[in-house]
Amino acid sequence: RCPPCVTCTAPRGRLCSCGKPAGGRRRRAAGSGSRSAKYKHQEQAGVCSINSRFAKVHILYVGSTPLKSTFRGTIRKEDIRATEKDKVEVYKSFRPGDIVLAKVISLGDAQSNYLLSTAENELGVVVARSEAGVQMVPISWCEMQCPRTHTKDFRKVARVQPQFLQT
Repeated sequence: RCPPCVTCTAPRGRLCSCGKPAGGRRRRAAGSGSRSAKYKHQEQAGVCSINSRFAKVHILYVGSTPLKSTFRGTIRKEDIRATEKDKVEVYKSFRPGDIVLAKVISLGDAQSNYLLSTAENELGVVVARSEAGVQMVPISWCEMQCPRTHTKDFRKVARVQPQFLQT
């Protein structure tokens, strides 16, 4: 058996990077009344569409393992940031085509297979393209800039950890 990972809540363990069902644990989040899942991996997802309440995504990777099948997910407005949830605007956090780092928080409903969260500093947009088609550079936790045109766009930028940087 593989270590607990995001696959512990997937039907028949489909998302497991090793191809086998994984054992998972659920725990009560400290100081809150809500349930929180404990997972080992972070997921990379591509943003497909956004509206005022949520962003629809396709899950591309679990950890560093590419998925063979397409899995859909939703990042709800209240799951984008951990603080000031009432001030979050989805269009200032994500745009279609962005690649985000997120965590699966639950299975969701029939329309969106997985509910994802970016409510940690290490989670959010890792790759974004400007209208000029150039990869944007993060300049703060909430902005990215096009190196060609120097235009700035709002995003919920992930603070990428050194171990995830490719050299």
